Amino acid sequence: MELISSLQNARIKNIVKLSKSKERREQQLFVIEGARELSLAISGGYNVKSVFVCPALFASTDYPDVLDTIADSIKYEVTDSVFSKIAYREGSDGILALATPKSHTLDDIKLSDNPFVIILESIEKPGNLGAILRTADAAAVDAVIVCDPLTDLYNPNAIRSSVGCLFTVQTAVCTSGEAVDWLKRNSIKSYAAELNASDWYQDADFRQPSAIVMGTEADGLTGFWLEKANARVKIPMRGYIDSLNVSVSTAVLTFEAMRQRGF
Repeated sequence: MELISSLQNARIKNIVKLSKSKERREQQLFVIEGARELSLAISGGYNVKSVFVCPALFASTDYPDVLDTIADSIKYEVTDSVFSKIAYREGSDGILALATPKSHTLDDIKLSDNPFVIILESIEKPGNLGAILRTADAAAVDAVIVCDPLTDLYNPNAIRSSVGCLFTVQTAVCTSGEAVDWLKRNSIKSYAAELNASDWYQDADFRQPSAIVMGTEADGLTGFWLEKANARVKIPMRGYIDSLNVSVSTAVLTFEAMRQRGF
């Protein structure tokens, strides 16, 4: 492997640039940090363009075999100081890669016979997006649909907090209007999570093809989804704070659906 020891190396400087959404869009590249995340991306069919390894850190990884699946021509060894410059998280296992994003259209989604889908409207915190993707993976939901997003799927914090579940869950990005039309075409009933809904979430029938629609923590769902959804449901709140974190609320509704379905 070619050794990179300078912080001024063009490849290293470009990795730093990719922390910006604008750079990721223009270059059609994003950063994957961690051997587990990289192995999931490869299994998910992502096109890996280059891989940077810090041997001292990588020696402690639980996923050493991931390097065996990568061509030598795109591997680069980096020093500790260089890796510290490009790493996004503490406690890294010393491997970072650049890959090209996928298209993430509604047409890419393949549904099961009785689908369950998570829809997110205007989610803005990448950490919440990542946590929801972890829930989606754990529950084996059909897809996560991100409508009118305020953060992009390939934000490093979204990938980090998803622990690679971005690469295991079918994910689409679209407008809210496109999502409503798609739900109708696929005969999927939508349940909007709303604090002032009259029906409790556990009373909804999630055994049929269903989608839960989640809004932002600050403002909840817009009037568009409250009007277009087939039903509205709420989670009981008994404390002083009347709102759960959106990722927690999503998990509550998702696993109620899984309970009803006998999973």
